[in-house]
Amino acid sequence: MSMFGSMTVTGLAVPAEGAATPVTWHVADEVAVALEYNGRSHAVMMATPEDLEDFAIGFSLSEGIIADAGDVERVMLRDSPLGRVVSLTVDPLRLLRGALRSRSIEGRSGCGLCGVDSLGNAVRDPKRVSARLAVDPAAIAAAFRALPGQQPMNQLNHSVHAAAWCDPSGAIALVREDVGRHNALDKLIGALVRGGTDPAGGFVVLTSRCSFELVQKAAAVGVPLLATLSAPTALALDLARQAGMTLAARAPRDGVVLFQDTPA
Repeated sequence: MSMFGSMTVTGLAVPAEGAATPVTWHVADEVAVALEYNGRSHAVMMATPEDLEDFAIGFSLSEGIIADAGDVERVMLRDSPLGRVVSLTVDPLRLLRGALRSRSIEGRSGCGLCGVDSLGNAVRDPKRVSARLAVDPAAIAAAFRALPGQQPMNQLNHSVHAAAWCDPSGAIALVREDVGRHNALDKLIGALVRGGTDPAGGFVVLTSRCSFELVQKAAAVGVPLLATLSAPTALALDLARQAGMTLAARAPRDGVVLFQDTPA
């Protein structure tokens, strides 16, 4: 039985001592989601089948397929025996040159670049972020504390990531969840632009480590600050410096580490 991005299953709880007992457990849904542009299949991503319209728009922007959400004329969802299909209709003149590069295999939920057809497509130069946002580290710490209470899907299955958009005070305005951290960010980006919110006006908090593709995606829509529970990789830091973006990570005792932009 499916329930808000989760599947209800039965299991057997086996304690360290004592008798095993039957339990009902919620496990996260993870299905193949095919993205089509003007009838042409581009990528198949493993994702949680919630907020797929947001996902499609966010993915299109963060991967440099379109420059503006308004370039998408229509988004349609349909079921497939193997998963879900999201079909986008875009004016061919609005598709960015070379954006629909081929992907030869599926994108797994833990990977943001599976299937790209060359090493040159794996790590692309990030877009330069023009916005500057002054954020008190206390605001970032407050967002980290508040985020678990705004993850309804994770409260059921305890196994999905979340991406949250926060105003400069640290108040969480919007959250999206998915089994994949990059999918959660794409869903958040899509929800923001579909709702008319400029991503550059706040910062993003993610329940994951900061990998390079998250920096690429956030920079693509002008996010000035990206905060993650775990520290960034060296490549993520390098790309953030190129983009002019600040990275942050949670530190012990409710602290925050800021990785400031250094001119490339």
